Amino acid sequence: MTTQYLDTLDHFINGVWAQPTSSESQTVVNPATNKPIGRLGHASRADLDSALAAAQAGFNIWRRVSAFERGKILRKTADLMRQRVDRIATLLTLEQGKLLAEAKLEVLGSADVVDWFAEEGRRAYGRIIPARADGVRNMVIMEPIGPVAGFSPWNFPVLQAARKICGSLAAGCSIIIKCPEETPASPIEFVKCFQDAGVPAGVINLLYGVPKDISEYLVASPVIRKISFTGSVPVGKLLGSLAGLHMKRATMELGGHAPVLIFDDVDTDSVATLLAGMKYRNAGQVCVSPTRFFVQNKAYDKFVGKFIDLAKQIKVGDGMDPASKMGPLANPRRVNAMESIVLDAKEKGAKVQIGGNRIGNEGNFFEPTVLTDVPDNARILHEEPFGPIATMIRFNDADEMLTKANSLPFGLASYAFTHDAKTATKVSNTLDHGMVSINHFGIALPETPFGGIKDSGYGHEGGIEGLNAYLQTKFISHLA
Repeated sequence: MTTQYLDTLDHFINGVWAQPTSSESQTVVNPATNKPIGRLGHASRADLDSALAAAQAGFNIWRRVSAFERGKILRKTADLMRQRVDRIATLLTLEQGKLLAEAKLEVLGSADVVDWFAEEGRRAYGRIIPARADGVRNMVIMEPIGPVAGFSPWNFPVLQAARKICGSLAAGCSIIIKCPEETPASPIEFVKCFQDAGVPAGVINLLYGVPKDISEYLVASPVIRKISFTGSVPVGKLLGSLAGLHMKRATMELGGHAPVLIFDDVDTDSVATLLAGMKYRNAGQVCVSPTRFFVQNKAYDKFVGKFIDLAKQIKVGDGMDPASKMGPLANPRRVNAMESIVLDAKEKGAKVQIGGNRIGNEGNFFEPTVLTDVPDNARILHEEPFGPIATMIRFNDADEMLTKANSLPFGLASYAFTHDAKTATKVSNTLDHGMVSINHFGIALPETPFGGIKDSGYGHEGGIEGLNAYLQTKFISHLA
């Protein structure tokens, strides 16, 4: 086992770190080598029951702590994260693969999320409604919804857990968070920051296991009043249906297939530089990563040429190597998926301008890839690649291009680059996505709502919307 990795991968239930009681476990591997670095136990049904009881007891305590005091504890948590950034980021890179510099940015960005919710929780305001009769006081107050079940993914194991935990705690809720089994150590170290900051026992419970078994059991429990899930569309639809069956509120942040529109009037070199960085960040394993590049005719050759030159310069390697510019994919399944989707595109007539192949026989490395002349029936234009593949599509007519950009059932994020105000306004009003960013990458900040529409889910994380997701409205009419 790598000495830098955690010696034990405990679960956290009712304020205690301990091994789960189940005999089931799985190996944790470093995606840069596919060699074991740890072993993770799975939660048993008894562990889930303990977590549910702890979450209920923790909620009864935490909801009565003032928002002011809750905020102080959260701010202390953020301070501890910044002090421990090197430790948490190293674990994140070892188990997830992303560049160490990217991992540090994720941890520091997560600390900003904690800080933001610490302050926003103090502003969960209600209101007074003018009464129709003397002596009547009509009030609307916001209350924490109750214990939460959160399910977070492996591509941003700290950030995605932060959004769910902090939204819950800022609102006064407790949470059971099931973090990804592929990347358990960084969330463990993250949760230790909350513990050391003084969050009471039972308010946060962290566990791992078989996702289907855990989710179905928690969603059905009468203790749980809110579900928050980030992951694939099929799993999100399943959990959404279960939540509806049990009348549980839910936030679903699901997959995307982001279009990016590049118009003739832009500086192609600067836009290509920005977008190449966005595309190959975390090896393309980002739900808001640009995937379908619609480039207007006059800008096409210069933009695509510059983009390909930049992709060629990317050194793929271990995320712990400072010389690396892109790390491995998270697991062998992603490599196989990339090979399959590129082969399908080639067989249907697409041209591979660069990349398209796995790298070496050790680890989950795949070349930065650019496809051109991609036909409409290629899988890559309909299935989220979730990897380092960019498709270039030439267009002349803006209306036709906007129709194609909106043609998929996904509706998470979209981007456009133009210096023409009229075009920017039209694009902003026409793109059918939950988040639209014009001329920069302006989404996913703690203070802005993050969420999609259509098959990309519903509800938001971040912004005041991300706090309201964990609050319920109570109307009180009082006759004195």
